[in-house]
Amino acid sequence: MALKKLQIFREKKGAVRKGDPPIIDEATPINALFNPDELSFSGSIGWSTGKPAQHNVPERSFSGGDMTLSVKLLFDTYDTPDLKKKDVRKAYTDKIFELTQVEDAKHRPPVCQLRWGQAGKFFQGVIEKLDQRFTLFMEDGTPVRATLTCSIKTWRSNKEDRALMALQSADIAKRKTVRRGDTLSGIAADEYGDPAEWRPLALANGIDDPLRLRAGGALMVPRLPFNPKRHPR
Repeated sequence: MALKKLQIFREKKGAVRKGDPPIIDEATPINALFNPDELSFSGSIGWSTGKPAQHNVPERSFSGGDMTLSVKLLFDTYDTPDLKKKDVRKAYTDKIFELTQVEDAKHRPPVCQLRWGQAGKFFQGVIEKLDQRFTLFMEDGTPVRATLTCSIKTWRSNKEDRALMALQSADIAKRKTVRRGDTLSGIAADEYGDPAEWRPLALANGIDDPLRLRAGGALMVPRLPFNPKRHPR
């Protein structure tokens, strides 16, 4: 079986559909010369803080979440048979650098999708930061080896976001009325599909004893950080 390469697909040049999913150029993917050793996902959860009136701890309200993918890519044309000693910028890295540049029609850099083998599209976003390190040069100064470290922030159109944020989704913050006999682990099983996820409920609601819930009270159900088991896309 042939080794599947990680691929980066970019949004089509000049194609703009405000509020709709991006139009992806399927014809010219950027293929990783060497697959990365690791993919690093980091999530942030936003909480706005109210004024602590007669409370030791201020009330916090969920204000949104974000996700960043960090990936390191290696490109080398020094020993590559069909690209031997060719400028690595022209062969590879300039194509990724283009993903950081503002396009006139969009007034922003293009959206990109990362795909890999059976996982398919596993991340869609815009490049937030790009570090390029050229580490091998020919006698005339031509760079033939480069390491690119990319930080990519998740990006979804309004239409895609609305589709994912269904009312029963575990990905949006909401309030739930506690019923007699409810437990945090039981609510976590209902809302998140995993009773072990009771701790975010306890933290979001300032609950010290997870076995004691007041029937009739309102419980904040926060959005959970990224979990690939819950988000296979």
